[in-house]
Amino acid sequence: MKFSYLILFNLLVTHVFSQEVISFNSSSPFGFKDVITNLDAQQNQEVSATLRLPKGEGPFALVIGVAGSLDWGSHHLKYLEMFRSSGIATMELQSFSSRGVKSTVGSQVEVTTATMVVDAYRALDKISSHSKIDKDRIAIMGWSLGGGVALFSGWTPLVEKINSQNSFAAHLSIYPPCIAQPQNPIFTKSPMHILIGELDSWVPAAACNELSEKAQKVGSKIGVTVYPDSHHSFDRESPVAIKENAYKTVDCRFEIRDDGAVLMGFFNIPMTTPLRQKIGLALCAGKGPTMGGNPKYRKASFDFANQFMRKHLLSQ
Repeated sequence: MKFSYLILFNLLVTHVFSQEVISFNSSSPFGFKDVITNLDAQQNQEVSATLRLPKGEGPFALVIGVAGSLDWGSHHLKYLEMFRSSGIATMELQSFSSRGVKSTVGSQVEVTTATMVVDAYRALDKISSHSKIDKDRIAIMGWSLGGGVALFSGWTPLVEKINSQNSFAAHLSIYPPCIAQPQNPIFTKSPMHILIGELDSWVPAAACNELSEKAQKVGSKIGVTVYPDSHHSFDRESPVAIKENAYKTVDCRFEIRDDGAVLMGFFNIPMTTPLRQKIGLALCAGKGPTMGGNPKYRKASFDFANQFMRKHLLSQ
């Protein structure tokens, strides 16, 4: 009996010391323009993230995970568990709970891509000095809204203004919103890839292919894999269903100026406030996209993510 208690105690101690809450200072800019032209004037915001370490001594490679508009889901956490089983540490960025927000579905203004990109870089700088982490082997991965963060954390004009002391070794975006596309699509030289479903009506695959082609013309490379017969959140275990209050953005395309302003369709009005963004989306978007899992491509996505991170974080 004493031996059993000793085993239990050791397991608990191992669990406690393999998990750590990391806090850091960030801010809450609404749009990319606020980051590029006025970041220093943004109000400070304390943000947290949960660091989880794999077995071993380290220093470890790390994947910073960024959740979507519904915040963290079980399928997100399973990816991170997979990485830890491969010897890669993980960190769950808590942009929503740090600001008292549970969801941005149907509005997309309470916590924005710009806000979370800043959070991601502040988290990167904070964790890069951790004794258990190799700062040169840190990747970012996100889903949906978080996929947009993983994507635009590689857009050079934005990164230069954030002025991070560190950079991401790789960027993996799963069904990100590619509907807002930079006029100057120059992205990081670090590996970037997008996984998205052919039938995604929340954030269309066609827009990601368009962005990849535009970036390639100016020397940037963003790989795109489109999974057939797959909807938004194809890597969930839940069946396909309609998300009635969410935006359906298949017909939306916006340009992003070099100063970060996202332009409202053919009106070219900068969508630099929550009201303007809502108007811009109302002019092109409907409601009620589909979302739900496809078992075949859920497995394909997990396999791709595992191979991608192993290649770019463990084979150096």
